[in-house]
Amino acid sequence: MTLDPQQLGQSKADLAETLRTLRKRAGLSQVRLASRCNVSQSKISKIETAEITPGLIDVELILRALNAPEQLVAEVTALARLANTEWQPIRSSWRRGLEKRQAELAGLEAEAKELRYFLPAMITGLLATPEYIRSSLEYSPGDVSKAVARKLGRQAVLYDTEKRFTFLLTEQAVRWAVLPPTAMAVQIDRLASLSHLPNIRMGLIPMGTTISRGPMNTFTVYDERLATVETFTGRTVFRDSRDIAEHLDVFKQYEQKAQFGEPARAFLQEWADLYR
Repeated sequence: MTLDPQQLGQSKADLAETLRTLRKRAGLSQVRLASRCNVSQSKISKIETAEITPGLIDVELILRALNAPEQLVAEVTALARLANTEWQPIRSSWRRGLEKRQAELAGLEAEAKELRYFLPAMITGLLATPEYIRSSLEYSPGDVSKAVARKLGRQAVLYDTEKRFTFLLTEQAVRWAVLPPTAMAVQIDRLASLSHLPNIRMGLIPMGTTISRGPMNTFTVYDERLATVETFTGRTVFRDSRDIAEHLDVFKQYEQKAQFGEPARAFLQEWADLYR
């Protein structure tokens, strides 16, 4: 038996139906399958009704319990990975209103305890001055005043000492001229100021740092449960543990090359002075 994940689709409902069908074809009840997987029957039921989306480990465990052939394991696992990945087009955010996107981000930040930001191109709104935020939203349609206010409101989370933040910025991200020189100097000074907060680690990767892996995308990892990747046309949300682990591994590679503390602040002082 073979299954085409593209034909089945990428939704949670498709994955749930696939796993339910496979269980029934194997002649197992939910109780017997749960026993083989060492999980509760209620969890199997919630997976099969799409109430929860299983991760790859759960799916592989179920397929092994059903004695599924290797090809089927590979195909349904691919479907599970798709079901745990969400694409959010930027135009959809524009239609709903940018302030709603900011509310969603605030929710993610509120739930997380450890947040990691890799910023290869620009400064994130959490670290930005009002002038920087407004300028960075110039490309967005409509009135951006509410989005600016929301972004500024989100910055309060930086002062929650129960949370830990690590920001990794390339020199390009810090020095990219979103604003005129004087305003850019103020923005860079803000980074230096925030780096003194006890729950914030501000890491800089200066030009000339030898790193074989190119900085392809801005991404954020919330604890070890969710990662988001930004592109020009939208945002991809990864919820599968393996995708998250891969992003954490990439983050660690850059983190090991970054400058923190006083060496980082010395670079920030130098770059701000250049703008002055």
